[in-house]
Amino acid sequence: MMKNNLVLEVKDLKKYFPIKKGFFKKTVGNVKAVDGISFDVKKGETVGLVGESGCGKSTTGRCIIKLLESTGGEINFYRDGDKVDIVSLKNKKLLRDLRSDLQIIFQDPFSSLDNRMSIRDIIAEPLRVNKIGNRKDRTEKVSALLKRVGLKDYHMNRYPHEFSGGQRQRIGIARALTLNPEFIICDEPVSALDVSIQAQILNLLSELQEEMGLTYLFIAHDLSVIEYICDRVIVMYLGKIVEIADSSVIYQNPKHPYSEALLQAIPVGNPRVNQQRKLLGGNVPNPANPPEGCNFNTRCPYVRPLCKKEEPELDSVNDRGERKVACHFADQMELTGYTNLRLT
Repeated sequence: MMKNNLVLEVKDLKKYFPIKKGFFKKTVGNVKAVDGISFDVKKGETVGLVGESGCGKSTTGRCIIKLLESTGGEINFYRDGDKVDIVSLKNKKLLRDLRSDLQIIFQDPFSSLDNRMSIRDIIAEPLRVNKIGNRKDRTEKVSALLKRVGLKDYHMNRYPHEFSGGQRQRIGIARALTLNPEFIICDEPVSALDVSIQAQILNLLSELQEEMGLTYLFIAHDLSVIEYICDRVIVMYLGKIVEIADSSVIYQNPKHPYSEALLQAIPVGNPRVNQQRKLLGGNVPNPANPPEGCNFNTRCPYVRPLCKKEEPELDSVNDRGERKVACHFADQMELTGYTNLRLT
């Protein structure tokens, strides 16, 4: 039976990319893109997965939908009350059936659509692959989806190059909705769009969630976008999760130094705000050779000797276990949230 209304449960997920050298391409190491992360997503909520480029958030999304094979761990998807382990799923028919409930919206609307296919064929392709309906039924479905995402009937006979970035992303959303999924991975769906268009797409995603009962894993690096649409936030750094908290809580009171740094990097539109940024020194370490101890210790402004020796576990910091932080000194630090900026 479904546990606590969960839709997705990730346990100790790992994704390593081998480093090969020499004439015989011998494996000499691994890039630890995702290194043992665990989290869950409940039905009807939007969970944000945030972090800077290279932290492993998009790799996590692709492992969940099995576009990449995981190196280890479990990805349990709860479908109709039954648990399906995506990592161990090998049967192609079962995987195709699973993907009717599990879809993805890609980051780049200019490369995620095939320019040789009409919009009708792009959106109807999941129906054709799954042998659902005849041509007339598929055309009617495409027409209804286009209207739902804010486009017109006649757009189905055009090709992707005839549309703007925002329109192409709407087409990508329509394609993801074709099989009436329950869970959608939004892989930075607005990062390539203008700010005004971003707002339209975010509003559309919120409306669709309310109407269709969708659940989102929303991957992004822009925390202002995450604040607008997400219920909970998962912060990643160098392949690991460093903090999990409700969206409203983490913006006011971050518990991990990296979360604080991300929040202080959000631009403030008020010229009267005297924003004292705490800039991080150095660069992100090599994921093929992460530092000993806490993986953030090479850049953390609050680093202590223990941080360089012992890796902190992702532990709960409240009685209900809903907030988790991977920091030895989370309870001892007073960090600055985004809402605590001082007016001059």
